[in-house]
Amino acid sequence: MIDISIIVPFYNESESIDGFFSAIMPILKRLKLSFEILCINDGSKDGTLEQLIRKKKQFPQLKIINFSRNFGKDAAITAGIDFAEGNCAIPIDCDLQDPPDLIADMVKKWREGFDMVLAKRSDRSEDSSLKRITAGMFYRVYNLLSDTELPENVGDFRLLDRRVIDAVKAFPERRRFMKGLFAFAGFKTTSIEYKRPERSKGTSKWSYWRLWGYAVDGITSFSIFPLKISIYLGMLVTFLAFSRGLWIFFRTVFCGVDVPGYASTTVALLLLGGIQLMSLGVIGEYIGGIYNESKKRPIYIVRDVI
Repeated sequence: MIDISIIVPFYNESESIDGFFSAIMPILKRLKLSFEILCINDGSKDGTLEQLIRKKKQFPQLKIINFSRNFGKDAAITAGIDFAEGNCAIPIDCDLQDPPDLIADMVKKWREGFDMVLAKRSDRSEDSSLKRITAGMFYRVYNLLSDTELPENVGDFRLLDRRVIDAVKAFPERRRFMKGLFAFAGFKTTSIEYKRPERSKGTSKWSYWRLWGYAVDGITSFSIFPLKISIYLGMLVTFLAFSRGLWIFFRTVFCGVDVPGYASTTVALLLLGGIQLMSLGVIGEYIGGIYNESKKRPIYIVRDVI
C-alpha cells in the first residue's frame, strides 16, 4: 500500500511543469514515505502531455491519466481520487499557489488522527479586489442557503484520509462540486492557515464567467432554497397586490375615481414579468441538473494511462 497519493490536474500547464516537480519532489522524498503522483492531463492542447511523459522517465512514481478531452478540474480531481492507491491523498495545483511545503504539516496533522486537513488561505492579497469581494459573497450566500457548511477561503488543496476517499468515491452524482462533496463527507477535520503566493508560471484558466457558473452549480447542487424563493416572492407579490386592491377600493369609495397612473401600471407589469422570468430560470437550472444526471454519462473518459 502506498502512503500518499498526490493528485495534480494539468490543463495547458507546460510552463509550470518543471518548476512544480523541482519544488515538490524534494519535499516528498524528505517525508520518507512511499508516494505516487497522479498527473491528470485534462485535454491539454499544448505540450503538457509530452513533458509529463518525459518527467515519468525521470520520476517512476508518476502515473499519467490522459483524458480524451477537457472535462474540467472537478472531473480531474474525481479521476485522481478514483485512481489513488494511497492511505491518503492530496489534490494540489501545479502553479505553486498551493505551497508544497505545506504537505509535511498536513501529514503531521494526519498522523495525529485527523481524517481531513484543510489548507486555509489567511491572506488573499494576490487576488484582485473584485475577486476577493465576489469570493466572500459566494461563501456567505452558500453557507446561508445550504445545510452543508463550506469552510471559507479553502480550495481543493487538502489532505484526505483513505476513509474520506472511499466516501467521496461512493457519491453517485455527475455534476461535481468537489469542495461541497468534501464538506458533505464530514469526518474529523482540522485546518492549516497559509498565505497564498502568486502564480509562478502561466495564467489562470478561470474567467469570471466560469467562476459565476461554478458558483451557481455549487449552490444548486447543495441547496433547494432558490426554488423556495419563488414561493416567497409569489406570496409577497400577492400580499402587495391584495393590499393595493383594498387601498384603491376604499379610496374610490371615499374620494371618487381619478385617472389611473400609466407609470405605476408599467412598473407593476415589469416587476411581475421579471419575477416570473427569474423563477423560470431557477426552475430551469434544477431541471437541467436533473436532465444531466438522468443521462448517466461518465464524469470523465480516460484515453490512456501512462
